[in-house]
Amino acid sequence: MSEILQAIDDAIVAYNDYVGGYALLILLIPTGLYFIFKLRFLNITKLGHSLKVIAGRYDKPEDKGDINHFKALSTALSATVGTGNIVGVALAIYFGGPGAVFWMWITGFLGMILKYTECTLSNKYRKFNSDGTVSGGPMYYMELGLKQKLGRFAKILAVVFAVATVVCSLGTGNMAQSNSISDALLTNYGIPDWVSGAVLTSLVLLVIIGGIKRIAEVTSRLVPFMAVLYFISSLAVILFNYEDVPQAFQLIFHDAFTGTAAAGGFVGSTFMMTLVWGVRRGLFSNEAGQGSAAIAHAAAKTKYPAREGLVASVGPLVDTLIICTLTALLIIVTGAWDSGEKGVGMTILGLSKGLTRLGIEHTGRHIVGVGLLLFAFSTMISWSYYGSRAANYLLGERAIKPYRYLFGLFVFLGSIWGIDLVWHFVDMVITFMTIPNLIALLLLAPVVVQETKKYFSQMEKIKYGTEK
Repeated sequence: MSEILQAIDDAIVAYNDYVGGYALLILLIPTGLYFIFKLRFLNITKLGHSLKVIAGRYDKPEDKGDINHFKALSTALSATVGTGNIVGVALAIYFGGPGAVFWMWITGFLGMILKYTECTLSNKYRKFNSDGTVSGGPMYYMELGLKQKLGRFAKILAVVFAVATVVCSLGTGNMAQSNSISDALLTNYGIPDWVSGAVLTSLVLLVIIGGIKRIAEVTSRLVPFMAVLYFISSLAVILFNYEDVPQAFQLIFHDAFTGTAAAGGFVGSTFMMTLVWGVRRGLFSNEAGQGSAAIAHAAAKTKYPAREGLVASVGPLVDTLIICTLTALLIIVTGAWDSGEKGVGMTILGLSKGLTRLGIEHTGRHIVGVGLLLFAFSTMISWSYYGSRAANYLLGERAIKPYRYLFGLFVFLGSIWGIDLVWHFVDMVITFMTIPNLIALLLLAPVVVQETKKYFSQMEKIKYGTEK
């Protein structure tokens, strides 16, 4: 069995190293730059308006949809604020050095405009089901939006994306999360991985059976709590090591273009490794360009597609540019980055060393353990919704229940499989969603520009900023 798994792992690594990784570089960054200039840095210039929408200033109960703007963002954030922020950052630094953080920032910044683009489209082309619930996402704007340009190939592209979403939900949003939880519980408390897997599977199934409304209720409570907990803990470590922060930034910017020489337990990296690992983990942390968040944002109550796009653009700001930066800084300023630790162990070491000055060094592993548990659990339940929408698109509503039980099975499998195989699988399946989605975004760019102009023109007509 171990030989079979090793063969599978070798094949996946070969794809990631020679196909998937370079395909992402060729498509993701140029596409992000294209929309940044096409939409005139809208993700920055309209940030204030986005925050007003999230705060509920424009909520109207009679608008069509399942959940309000804040809950849509919470659901999407809960799927992205997960192990990518704790384990993913550590892995990026482990393989690519501190410079990888710079490329995570670039991916996050460009991700803001990509999230705006894909979520604007998902709201324009969403569908309402027989029970009144909403289905939306890239598979719908591929099929409906590209029908005139691509003909029957639009449907083929949509099916490819939907299949990739189901597979990715079992990897990115499932196995990577359960694996990190079981690893942390085993490292911190000696709890066997099969026990963690069994408990997690039961808890996840209890929540996801209730659908998007129950998921949104849970995530809207978990996301703010877990974000504040982790933010305060990480910030405390950084502040107590403030004298090392300038050097940490210098290291990040310098190594971003040179790679990192071997140091301590760090074996060294080239520029290309730094770039690839920064983009990989940046994409994993915020999913911008991947199209997954568009599925959650399609459920928002709004009559303006661009309005929900603006809400979505805030996601990578919170996820990658703030939370991932905190993790990176605490790892670098405490010296944990060249300790030889890998994954969650590096983050635990950094937080524990950082809290030593407060005399609570042993608390670090508990904070990481609890934070990781909340982050990863909320990610799993949100990704189960993404996968169920894709299954519904492919096979109809009858496929939703079997998919949920399949999802539960993969929660358990992720808990007991080795970390390398799980994360290699994650990197592979992410490309299966991202590549067709980026192609669709480029083809539908005129629609995004039109919707953007229409929305802000309407805001001007009704005294921009005061519309109810």
